[in-house]
Amino acid sequence: PDPRSFIGDGKVAEIKEFIDANDIDLAVFDNELSPSQMRVLSEELGVKVLDRSGLILDIFAQRAQTREGQLQVELAQYKYLLPRLTGMWTHLVRQTASGGSSPIGTRGPGETQLETDRRHIHRKIDKLKADLEEVRRVRATQRDRRSKNEIPVVAIVGYTNAGKSTLLNALTGAGIPANNRLFDTLDTTTRLLTVSDTLDVVISDTVGFIRKLPHQLVEAFKATLEELEYADLLLHVIDISDPHWLEQAQIVDELIEELGAQQIPCLRVYNKSDLYFGDIRPHGEDSVNISAKTGEGVDELLARIDNLLKNRAHLRHLFDGKSQEETEEQKLTSPDREFISRFKSAVLKHLSENNLKMEDLGAEMGISRIQLYRKVKALTGFSPADLLKQMRLQKALSLLKHSSLSVSEIAYNTGFSSPGYFSTCFKKQYDKYPTDIRAHH
Repeated sequence: PDPRSFIGDGKVAEIKEFIDANDIDLAVFDNELSPSQMRVLSEELGVKVLDRSGLILDIFAQRAQTREGQLQVELAQYKYLLPRLTGMWTHLVRQTASGGSSPIGTRGPGETQLETDRRHIHRKIDKLKADLEEVRRVRATQRDRRSKNEIPVVAIVGYTNAGKSTLLNALTGAGIPANNRLFDTLDTTTRLLTVSDTLDVVISDTVGFIRKLPHQLVEAFKATLEELEYADLLLHVIDISDPHWLEQAQIVDELIEELGAQQIPCLRVYNKSDLYFGDIRPHGEDSVNISAKTGEGVDELLARIDNLLKNRAHLRHLFDGKSQEETEEQKLTSPDREFISRFKSAVLKHLSENNLKMEDLGAEMGISRIQLYRKVKALTGFSPADLLKQMRLQKALSLLKHSSLSVSEIAYNTGFSSPGYFSTCFKKQYDKYPTDIRAHH
């Protein structure tokens, strides 16, 4: 691209001629333009110029309905605006002693309007970040409550306009607007879904992805998108009727990896199958074909969700000794069960060590810390550190009931760094303090 105007002087002249001939008052570029390029293009074309990021931000601003969505969009807009302030105030005279430029030896220039606005925007950005941290804190509390109640979380992800909201409506009767337009759903919608007679899950519809998603939006929507990292299962909805569905699916996969959720099991849901005219539909172990609009394939989707989550629950129960009836499909996962059993044995051997590192556990099992994290998280839905803490709390509970050790001694014998930290974790897990259990027994 031309560093000055992005498209070069010849193309600028051609577009200028087209604008004048057709009475156009806005030029949109399907790329991200630098602040200087936008200024040059606006001056030479004589119309307002908008780049791809600016257009997407404008759409997001129109769609945001909840306070959380508005905060995130506003933060992204300010981050986008900040480097583009230069040149917006060139018509104003600098605030100097002489009312214009200051000669050498006289009093220097004062604060310009540009500097005032820049400082104001920095303050707004800091305030918005603080507000979003509170959103993160609330979400973390909600996740802890769901985790304690052992309610699995399913997150619907996908390219914009792939049919995510229509699928959520078909599964839960949520009744949220599902229109045929980009980014129709911006605010996360969460509903309780009864998958089968023995399984209820929390299912969430998330903001749609798109190619070249502005980095300001990815950063601003971390509070919403980081929910993906804590999901037990991702439903990657793909619009199979779109000729570019392969490219769109790859873009979503890349963004999932960027958000650190690539280790979570993912079921590919090929939507709009009623509009697909190819010879062979995509198929495989981790995929299902549906039409959220007509209901085709929805029962099969629920069955796949049921099996995947119950299989993970079975593996988790290896840690707490609860028995669970196995299905024929679950019996096929013996290598996974063997891996979890080895991990459990390694943890039990070092349970009382308060400085135990995941690198040491991984080395004992012959894999790296990252490989250990991804494998355990994918199989159980919990990180190795979470499972370690769970096993320590189970041992502590047993000691509180059946030994004469003090609470402090139990804390140190189960690998907690301090009695205070032990009491906090215990209360969060069992809704009672260790002293309550000891007093009861």
